[in-house]
Amino acid sequence: MAATTNSIHNRSHSLLLLQRLLNLRDAASPLTLVQDSLEQPAQPVLDEFITRAKISKTKIILLSFATVKKSPDVDVFIKAAGRDLRTVAKELVVHYPAFDPTQAREKPAQRAVILIDSLNILASTAASSLSRFLSEILTPVVSIISTYHTDVPIILPPSFNEYEPHPFTILNHLATAILRLSSLSQEIDRQKARNRAVQEPEWGLKEDREGVIIGLKSRAEDQDRGVVIDMELRRKSGRTVAEKFILQRHMMAGKWGTGRITLLTDHAMFSRPGEDDAGEEEPESTFSLGLTEKQRRDREGIVLPYFDAQTDIGAGEGGRILYEMGREDDFDDEEDEI
Repeated sequence: MAATTNSIHNRSHSLLLLQRLLNLRDAASPLTLVQDSLEQPAQPVLDEFITRAKISKTKIILLSFATVKKSPDVDVFIKAAGRDLRTVAKELVVHYPAFDPTQAREKPAQRAVILIDSLNILASTAASSLSRFLSEILTPVVSIISTYHTDVPIILPPSFNEYEPHPFTILNHLATAILRLSSLSQEIDRQKARNRAVQEPEWGLKEDREGVIIGLKSRAEDQDRGVVIDMELRRKSGRTVAEKFILQRHMMAGKWGTGRITLLTDHAMFSRPGEDDAGEEEPESTFSLGLTEKQRRDREGIVLPYFDAQTDIGAGEGGRILYEMGREDDFDDEEDEI
């Protein structure tokens, strides 16, 4: 019973942490790093951030390194490709909401979120000043959600010091939350292969095939449409919380609402057998395998045959084994004395 209660508590706690992260509540993560690939783009997760930010009236600023046109869901659109980072930082600060350090926590100020569409371009052009730039644009009322494409290589400039850490390593170190994305349909195929103890299938660049990479194709089955989020959240205490979720977005009345979030283990394909029976102490049966109170008292009152030999009561001869001949015993003089 205790194991079941702990499982329910951990499940609710993990879902609450991801909800706080997506809602940008109480600065749950100042710098969130979203890692996507050709097989699973980050757009569904970014759309979920934008939808929840609009509900909470959070100002949305898109810092564009690859996006050409401004989306209608974005409040401010700033082009940063090919520009000096100091100029970009000054332009960003102009659009920040006012911050009053003396304001009570019960009355939160308006917040803003900066969406960086591609950190790969920033890491390639300004690898040495990457951490400084991200630190400059962060304030207590601003959160950063950045996207890193794991399939796109970073071309470092010739002036980059080979003894410095790679920009991707720096980003993983600076991020207070990391969301690694994968396709639900592909994860289901991998799980089926693991269940059959065969080699897991690969997609995209990992296939090592020549030709054009097509990328993710949507399926007709609605249950396979979803994004698997491998969350790594770093708390202020330094403790890391890791969990996997499924995000499924649905359109209602012609508009996209907030997505449905569930644990990966809640899916039928990924459920762990025997989890529900973890708290059972006895096997299930059509009859009782336990003891009644009278049977338990009778069992405790039985004196075992070797009890007298283990203690100093009775004959008091210590470890000698005592045995009394019965009527059915056949005594043989040639046998050793018992």
